[in-house]
Amino acid sequence: MEELLMNELKGLHHVTAITSSAEKNYEFFTYVLGMRLVKKTVNQDDIQTYHLFFADDKGSAGTDMTFFDFPGIPKGSHGTNEISKTSFRVPSDAALEYWVERFDRMDIKHKGIEERFGKKVLPFTDFDDQSYELISDEKNDGVPAGIPWQKGPVPLQFAITGLGPLYVRVENFDYFKDMLEKVLLFKEIDEEGAFHLFETGEGGSGAQIVVEYNPILPQARQGFGTVHHAAFRVDDRETLEKWIERMPTFGFRTSGYVNRHYFESLYVKVAPQILFEFATDGPGFMGDEPYETLGEKLSLPPILEPKRKQIEEKVRPIDTVRSTKEFIKE
Repeated sequence: MEELLMNELKGLHHVTAITSSAEKNYEFFTYVLGMRLVKKTVNQDDIQTYHLFFADDKGSAGTDMTFFDFPGIPKGSHGTNEISKTSFRVPSDAALEYWVERFDRMDIKHKGIEERFGKKVLPFTDFDDQSYELISDEKNDGVPAGIPWQKGPVPLQFAITGLGPLYVRVENFDYFKDMLEKVLLFKEIDEEGAFHLFETGEGGSGAQIVVEYNPILPQARQGFGTVHHAAFRVDDRETLEKWIERMPTFGFRTSGYVNRHYFESLYVKVAPQILFEFATDGPGFMGDEPYETLGEKLSLPPILEPKRKQIEEKVRPIDTVRSTKEFIKE
């Protein structure tokens, strides 16, 4: 058991969702949420599709939300058996008050401040009906937060610092609980009605999953406005190899080792329509672009660099230059 604990998942790494418009998505995350675009690249398995990475100031693991814009994909529908909501950490309860005012001013749909598992939260949606939540770190302890985007439009004392609990809605709770605890080594630490809170590693908002038991809603359907997959942090390649060996012993079929250049990965479908990824903390996003201009040019991993001309003809240009602009903190 000691060896298993040494190899346990450290928390959230990233969440990847689907958008109807890479341009609108860039505007929303940059100018509304004040997160930093740290990488503008393409889906390595579908090179006509943009893959945008929004994160903290330095693109730290555990802070990034990423998006595909698959051409022609229909709108998804929310239901059971889906990763239902992504949450983001902010420093305090006062920060949530700031965000209520900001969302009201910008006509962003939200539900007002609520409380879940003893922490203040603010649920909201974007132009695609993608579901999000801000969560206050005021009563939080565990995985450290990231560094807010220093030059972004949001005052640093209120800005987003990383990923909070991942929400998953399932129709077979007993199976999912069993899988989380026995296979992925999470622990259930609380429950409120149909919602169950699990955590791993150091715990806290950066290492939690909220599982909602819901056998009533129809099956979710993936499309724009829904989450594609969620990734969890592992230390390094050695630890990743342990998970590559471990998952098939429980009967799971996996992708095997995948090198995504910015991190190394393993993909596993852990339940109907639920795809989890295990991803290494490094190398990260700073290797092929300087800090000052992260996300401003189309970055391609070495395996795709020979196809740059072909890719640039397929994906329309998006102006993501921010180093020449000054954002007024509102």
